[in-house]
Amino acid sequence: MPQQSRYSNDQFETLMNNVILTLEEGGANRDLSLMVLGNVITHILNTQVAPEDREAMATQFADVLKKSVKNS
Repeated sequence: MPQQSRYSNDQFETLMNNVILTLEEGGANRDLSLMVLGNVITHILNTQVAPEDREAMATQFADVLKKSVKNS
């Protein structure tokens, strides 16, 4: 999901690669990986976003994800 970020490319790439490696080491196939990542996103929204902002942020995230898939 390319976008301007306050995080360095190195920080982002390292964290992303760690997540991917964890899924691979756990033997997670596509469906399990998507379920786990979806639950992680839900957890983040429920614990780090104000209740009144969650739906809008989830929609925004989904829209960016759709654009990312469409443009790849």
